[in-house]
Amino acid sequence: MRDSWDTYFMRLAEEASRRSTCPRRHVVAVVVVERSVIVTGYNGSIRGLPHCEDVGCLMVDGHCERTVHAEANAVAQAARNGSRLLGSTLYVTAYPCWNCFRLVANAGVAKIVYRDEYKDRARDAVAIAMNASGIEMERL
Repeated sequence: MRDSWDTYFMRLAEEASRRSTCPRRHVVAVVVVERSVIVTGYNGSIRGLPHCEDVGCLMVDGHCERTVHAEANAVAQAARNGSRLLGSTLYVTAYPCWNCFRLVANAGVAKIVYRDEYKDRARDAVAIAMNASGIEMERL
């Protein structure tokens, strides 16, 4: 039996998680439009700078500040490539934090499919903004 599209794209994200360079958590975002992958992003350092796995995490208030989140890297990669994300679906291996949710919402993502829960202190704000903005979100 063939996988559903959601399962297929989430498995792509899971495979890409091996590229993540922060040992604290391997998160990947895959952006899809009309069943075609537009861009991927994983959590890692700023392009050209040392990665956590090489020099250690830069911890501030329990969060690694060296790492750019997967969703932000996907949006940045789309911008570098001139790709529009309007109406896209974001497959991400962890529930988006508040900052990433705001970023993908403003980029035009219409639906977020996530795998793992992520305890973010602003999770309620994400849920309220998601409902108000009309962005669909589901856990796979």
